[in-house]
Amino acid sequence: MSARTLPGFRPALSFTLLYLSFMVLIPLAGLFLKSAELTWAQYWHIVSGPRAVASYALTLGTSATAAGVTAVFGLLVAWVLVRYPFPGHRIVDAIVDLPLALPTAVAGIALTALYAGNGWLGAPLERAGFKVAFTPLGITVALIFIGLPFVVRTVQPVLQDLEPEVEEAAASLGATRAQTFWKVIFPAILPALVTGTTLAFARALGEYGSVVFISGNLPLKTEVTTLLIMTKLEQYDYRGATALATVMLGLSFVLLLAINMTQAWLRRRNGVEGA
Repeated sequence: MSARTLPGFRPALSFTLLYLSFMVLIPLAGLFLKSAELTWAQYWHIVSGPRAVASYALTLGTSATAAGVTAVFGLLVAWVLVRYPFPGHRIVDAIVDLPLALPTAVAGIALTALYAGNGWLGAPLERAGFKVAFTPLGITVALIFIGLPFVVRTVQPVLQDLEPEVEEAAASLGATRAQTFWKVIFPAILPALVTGTTLAFARALGEYGSVVFISGNLPLKTEVTTLLIMTKLEQYDYRGATALATVMLGLSFVLLLAINMTQAWLRRRNGVEGA
C-alpha cells in the first residue's frame, strides 16, 4: 500500500516535521548561530587548543573502547538471557535496564565509591597496580556501565526471533557449534549488534553525569569534552561552549553516518545472501 493512500498521512507528516523542527533542527541551528558570533580565528583558537584537543582524544578513545567492550559483553548477556533458563532469570533481565532508569549522577557516585582507592574494588585493584577512579580507565568503566543496555536490548529480540530449525539444519549438515554460530547465527544478529554498539557509542560521546565524578576532571588528562563544555558554561563563556559543541556535533554526525552506511551495506549483503 502506498504511503499516500494511508488516511491522515499529510497531517501526520506535517506534525512530524514540525516536532523535529522545534525539538531538533531549531536548537541545533541556534548552536551554530551562537558560535557564528566568533571570528574564524577565535573559533579555531578555541577548538584547536591543547586542552580541547586532549578532551577530543579522551572522549573518542574512551567511547570507542567502551563501545567495543559493550558489544562483546552485551552480546554475551543477551545470549545467556535468551538461550539459558536459570533461577533468577527475570531479576537479571530487569537489572540490565537499571543503568537506563538510574540517574547518571547516582551511577557516577556509586562507581566512584566502588572504584576509589578505599572502595571495595578500588583498594584491591590499586594494590595489584591498577588504578581505576580518576583515570581514563574509570571513565571507560562508567561508559560501559551506561552503554550495556543498548546492546543487550537491541540484540535480544533478534536472538529470540531466530528459528531453531536453522541451527538444527546446520548441525545435521555436520557443522560444529562454533561453525553454526559464526556462519549462521552471527551474520543474522550482526546488523542488530552494530546498531546497539552505535547507540552505546553515541550515548558515550555525550555522557556527563556518570563521568563527572569518576573522572577527576583533570585538564589534559581526565577531562572529556562534555566536562570542558560545562566548565565554559560555568564561566559564562557561552560562545566557547557552543564552539566546542559544534565540533562534537560534527564528529558525531560523521561517525554515525559512517556507521549507518555500514549497517545498510550489511543489510544489503545479508539480503543478497539470503536470496
